[in-house]
Amino acid sequence: MKKSITVSELCDQYLLDGVGTKKQSTIDTDRGRINRHIVPLLGKMRVKDLSAAHVTKFLKDVADGKTAKIEKTKKRGKAVVKGGKGTATRTVGLLGGILTYAKKAGIIDQNPVTGVKRYSDQKCNRFLSKTEMSKLGEILRTLEDQEVNPAAITIIRLLSVTGARLGEIQNLKWSEFDQKARLLRLMDSKTGQKTLPLNRAAFDLLNDWVRRHSDPNSTYMFASDRTEGSYSGTMKVWKKVRKMLGDEKLRLHDLRHSFASFAIEAGASIHVVKELLGHKDIATTQRYTHLEESPIREASDRIGEVVFSAFELQVSRRRNNA
Repeated sequence: MKKSITVSELCDQYLLDGVGTKKQSTIDTDRGRINRHIVPLLGKMRVKDLSAAHVTKFLKDVADGKTAKIEKTKKRGKAVVKGGKGTATRTVGLLGGILTYAKKAGIIDQNPVTGVKRYSDQKCNRFLSKTEMSKLGEILRTLEDQEVNPAAITIIRLLSVTGARLGEIQNLKWSEFDQKARLLRLMDSKTGQKTLPLNRAAFDLLNDWVRRHSDPNSTYMFASDRTEGSYSGTMKVWKKVRKMLGDEKLRLHDLRHSFASFAIEAGASIHVVKELLGHKDIATTQRYTHLEESPIREASDRIGEVVFSAFELQVSRRRNNA
């Protein structure tokens, strides 16, 4: 039976037994890639028949958009499934993990993904300039005057000044806000439990929200008006914000990147940024190392001027003594 299992059957088995300690949000992303890319193109194949050539063709097919489509999600919702090199590379990465699980289970002897050259997965890290951040602030004030949902506006402001992930703020519970210690004690972030120090701007924003919107009957700080859960409409407001900002590809997650860039500009080291963003591994923070060049170069220039001035002073003294 093991040797005749199809890729589709293997994927079902992996989602049941092979996801280990992955968070639910990551499992949901995996399921989406499986259902939208892996199963349509490879699902009927027997796992033992998969070769590196099949994986290479799969990579190219996803990159070329063979699985692209508009998928109906809810009564009126839709999901635009795109191809592209980034999607292809990340999906092949998932396929490699699934086949590693198959190897451990004795279904295959070798993982055919091993050695397959993938496209460079260069996720676009967009950083807002100070001018753009100022314009963002103006836009949020305008929307506030127009009585756009105050939860969305406050969440976007908090994302800008904390570098937190959307889920960490949008799903924030009252019990996680430690006013005395000026901390957020997040019980379930992407990297597990996490303590997030609050700068003065973030602390004031949260205190203002508590003063105006405190609800002892609600678990969540930003509660939904329609369900018992947390508010989930930030993305809808964000689409309006980025259109007004003139960049309809700008992601909410880019506020996190921007926070990191401003931190480095202010002189924070990569290790400090790692702690601020809550990365488990310094390797994840290394994407920001190029941003250190500017303050380092500026510091080098200032030191160079001091040293050069000292040199010039010594030369001048020698000339005068000669």
